[in-house]
Amino acid sequence: MAIVKMNKISIIGLNDIKTELVKEIMDLGVVEISSQDSKLTDPEWINYVKKDGNENEVLNLDMKISNLNEVLTSLEKYDTRKRPLFSTRKAISSDEFDEAVLNNNSHVNENVSTVLELNKSFRELCSEENKLEAVILSLKPWVKYTIPLNMTETKYTSIFIGAIPSIADIEKLKAEMSQEIGKFYMNLIESDKDQFYFSFICLKDEKEDVYDLLKKYGFSPILFKDIEGTAAENILKYENYLKDISVKKEEIENKLTELVIFKEEIQLFYDHIIIERDKNKILNNLLKTDTTFYIEGWIPEAKKESVKVVLDEYQCWYDIKQPEEGEEFPVLMKNNSFVQPFESITELYSLPSPSNIDPTIFMTPFYILFFGLMLADVGYGAIMSILCFLVLKKYKPEGGLQKLLKVFFYCGISTAFWGLMFGSVLGDAIQAAAKLLFNSDFIIKPLWLNPMEDPMTLLIFSFVFGVIHLFTGMAVNAYMLVRDGKKLDAVFDIGFWYGFIIGIALWLFGNIIIPGSNLVGKWMTIVFAIGLVLTQGRAKTNVASKLISGVLSLYGITGYLSDILSYSRLLALGLATGVVSSVVSILGSMGGRNVLGILLFAVAMAVGHSFNFAINALGAFVHAARLQYVEFFGKFYEGGGEAFNPLVKNTKYYKIIKEDF
Repeated sequence: MAIVKMNKISIIGLNDIKTELVKEIMDLGVVEISSQDSKLTDPEWINYVKKDGNENEVLNLDMKISNLNEVLTSLEKYDTRKRPLFSTRKAISSDEFDEAVLNNNSHVNENVSTVLELNKSFRELCSEENKLEAVILSLKPWVKYTIPLNMTETKYTSIFIGAIPSIADIEKLKAEMSQEIGKFYMNLIESDKDQFYFSFICLKDEKEDVYDLLKKYGFSPILFKDIEGTAAENILKYENYLKDISVKKEEIENKLTELVIFKEEIQLFYDHIIIERDKNKILNNLLKTDTTFYIEGWIPEAKKESVKVVLDEYQCWYDIKQPEEGEEFPVLMKNNSFVQPFESITELYSLPSPSNIDPTIFMTPFYILFFGLMLADVGYGAIMSILCFLVLKKYKPEGGLQKLLKVFFYCGISTAFWGLMFGSVLGDAIQAAAKLLFNSDFIIKPLWLNPMEDPMTLLIFSFVFGVIHLFTGMAVNAYMLVRDGKKLDAVFDIGFWYGFIIGIALWLFGNIIIPGSNLVGKWMTIVFAIGLVLTQGRAKTNVASKLISGVLSLYGITGYLSDILSYSRLLALGLATGVVSSVVSILGSMGGRNVLGILLFAVAMAVGHSFNFAINALGAFVHAARLQYVEFFGKFYEGGGEAFNPLVKNTKYYKIIKEDF
């Protein structure tokens, strides 16, 4: 339930066992191999070593991955089998995986090449189809034009076609043509909202004059290159071409559909190439000489014995040691099965620095508590937990999705609990339904209180929960100070603030709980205020500076008060859920006790509560996290850690399980 202790490891081995050793290290999945680029500029190293790796091989494998990805995307499109709601990796043993790769290598390569060729042909057909459709679209305005499009002149005349903007005054154009041009023929072929489509016939020696006149009206000549015959004839020809293309596309799609049966084999091969790429890529982090290689990295301390066994088997020299004081190392968090899902909440903020502490175990109960308080409904909580449980049980998702579903499962339980405490079951939907259907004044009584009727009590408890939350964060800070040998700092910087804050609370509100305790609170406030004044400036060099810093430190109480006020959001979001539920019930009941009214009620309940659940669950998730990140983490947490990134088999489709004998 902390940050895993890391050991630094250095390995030297012979080049002829490098490939097998890297494979074994990948199978172990517990060694992070660090980059050694800095050593290439170190005078003590540069004369003896050079960078390992083969960039060309990595690029080659990346190209294969790209091709395989294209193939799988294509086959997925034509796979008509029912897909699961959540895709999960298929389990396979390491031996079965290696055997399948070995047996199907050539067969898979052949199928991949076939799919790539089919895709290429399909793209070419689509491109040709688009071109033909564009040509047909350009020809359609000229369907009524009976002169061949390639005919541009006779012995004495010029023939041309073009478009004029629809805003042009065509009657005026005709008048000017009649006045300025001798003999001409002007025919309106077609028009649309943007343009008029005209054909013109004039004497050859008057062609330029006609052009000059038409330009005044925005005329754009249209030429159809490499097209013979009329527009109608060509449209018919191209439509027949399109039919042929459609048939060819359908044939290709049928062939791709037939190849879908090989999708699993190609997925397995894809994972194999990913593994090979990663093995070759990691070689860039190695150094080598003519006969040896050098690896440096990190391993969890608990795993060093299993790493030693492998290194001894390959007769490598190695050195495993603790990180030096102040040396940064990758961060790996380790928590029990209940707390582990909430690591995803910590990771959304930042991993802890190596010198800090994993806050997840301290944060988890508060996150669950605050989420439930802000949503607080039996129906919403039950729906959330049941759905998450069913998805986890049936689909067995992995990684971040699995963690988030477990987070929502626990938060759903908390939501249902606080719903019982507040008497909220889908808001007041049950009461509204009883009133509408049976004219009954059925009431679900809260086990504790109704926030809508007694918001001040919930507000006070929100502040109490907030103080406990903040004091826990301060306690974690005190623990870290003691751990680092700063016991007096823990007393002065945490203990005195505890006393000062508690003293103020007793002084102001103590008599409400314990008569006479306000006097105790008054003296606690005075004593601990003096303690803070005398100790908070201890880092300063002279007495005056110490006292001034000490006095100014008391201003820090405003920060604590601001933090405590932030917990009023627990009340605000809880009320928001209840208010929206009430509005939904009122709207749903407006139709009255009849068939249409009941139908309206059912629709309003379904739509309204779906919206309320979605928006307020999101709000609870965000604001519960915000209280951790700002108020809680602000008391002790230092992020910025780099995640432990061991060399593992990062497969996409198959989960490779190594057998233990």
